[in-house]
Amino acid sequence: MSTSCFDPLSRLRSVPWSALHGLAPVAAQALSLVLSGQPAERVLDRTLRAHRSLSRDQRQALAEAVFNVGLWRRRLGFLLGDPESPVPAFLYAFLHRLAGLPAGEAVRLSGVQAPLALVSEEPPSLALRWSLPDWLAEHFIREFGPAAEDFCAHLNVPGPITLRVNRLRTTREALGERLRSEGVETRPGALSPLALHIVGPRPNLYGLDSLREGLFEVQDEGSQLLGLLVEARPGETVLDLCSGAGGKTLQLGAAMENRGRLLAYDPDAERLDRLLQRCSRAGVSIVQVLRAPPEGVLADRVLVDAPCSELGSLRRGPDLRFRLDPASLSALPRVQRDILERAGRLVRPGGRLVYATCTVNRAENEEVVLGFLREVPGFRLVPPGAGWLDPSCVREGFLFCAPHLHGTDGFFAAVLERVVG
Repeated sequence: MSTSCFDPLSRLRSVPWSALHGLAPVAAQALSLVLSGQPAERVLDRTLRAHRSLSRDQRQALAEAVFNVGLWRRRLGFLLGDPESPVPAFLYAFLHRLAGLPAGEAVRLSGVQAPLALVSEEPPSLALRWSLPDWLAEHFIREFGPAAEDFCAHLNVPGPITLRVNRLRTTREALGERLRSEGVETRPGALSPLALHIVGPRPNLYGLDSLREGLFEVQDEGSQLLGLLVEARPGETVLDLCSGAGGKTLQLGAAMENRGRLLAYDPDAERLDRLLQRCSRAGVSIVQVLRAPPEGVLADRVLVDAPCSELGSLRRGPDLRFRLDPASLSALPRVQRDILERAGRLVRPGGRLVYATCTVNRAENEEVVLGFLREVPGFRLVPPGAGWLDPSCVREGFLFCAPHLHGTDGFFAAVLERVVG
C-alpha cells in the first residue's frame, strides 16, 4: 500500500482534456508506437509536425495523453486486468481513473464504444503503483528502503525547467528582470546561487533573445551543484574529462571568469562540436577541446561527470524506464572505475577531483569511489561544498540530491583531493 503523501496525479486535473475530442485516432496511432518501444518524444514531435493546425489546447492535451499513457502503462494494464489491452482502452483507463474524467467523457475522448470495467483495488506492488519494470522497482527499494515510495511518486511528474545564469554576461537578479520583460516568470533556486526556476507554463525558451545572447543555459539545479563542487578559480588549469556538449564546461568557464586554461574531452566528436558553438554564444573563449584522451596533463581541478545508468533523470522522459537495460547497472562500474583512475593521474598534488553521476545506484556511486580510495594511494575524501552546500544535500560524506528531497533530478558526487607529498 502506498505511503507517499505526494500526489503525482493532481497536476492532471488542470489539463484541457476536452480538447482531445476528435483526436482519438491520432492519439491511438502515436500511443501504439510508444507502447511498442519507440521513444515518446520523437513520436510526439512527428505527430505534432504532421498536425500543425491543432490549437494550443489540442497540442497540450495530445502531448499529455501520449506521455502519460506511455508513463503509466503498467498501472493502466493492472486497472484493465490485461496489460495487452487495445490502445484505446489504455487511454480510457487513464482519462477515467487517473485524470478523473467521468466515464462518459472518457468514452467520448478515447474512442472506446462503452465504459470499461476497471479493477477497483489499489495496485499491490511498488512497480504497479508507479508503473516501473519489476527489476527497477526492486532496485529502488534496495536503494531507498521505505522512502522508495516517495521517490518513485516524484519520478512520475515532469521535472522543473531550471536555468543557470551565465555570470560572464549578467547576474541572476538582472536575468530574472530580463526574462520578465520577455514574458517569462521565474523564481530563484534554493540550492544553487546560479539557478532560476521557470514559473507557470513552459515557454519557448529557444525563441528568446536572452538565450541567443548567452545570458543563460537550461540546466537542472542539481547538475549546477556538481559544477559548483569543482570550485574552479580564475587562472587555474581545469579539465572536464567527460564534457558531453559542455553544459558544465560553460559553467566552469564562467566560474573561472574566462581566465585560465579549460580543457574539455569527450569521446563523442559531435558533442564537442556543439560545445564550441555554445562557447561562442556564452562568451567563453578559454576552452581547449581535446579530440583524444588527455595524457601528461596536471590540472588543478578535474571533473568526471561519468557515463552512468541515468536513473536520477527518469522523470525527464516518460518511457525511459522501459527502455533501460538492467545489465548496465552491473556493467557500468568497471567503466566508471577506469575513467576515475585515469582522471586521478591528471590531478596535480594538492588538486581536486570531483566524481559525479546522475544515477541512483550505490554500485556506480559510493562503491566506485570507495574502491578507488582503497586501491589508489594519495587521495582523500573531503566534505562536499564546505561552507556553502545545504547540509540536506550531504549523505555519508557525499553529495546526494533527489526529486523527493530537493526537487532536483537525482545526482551523486564525491570530492577528492590529491595529497601533497
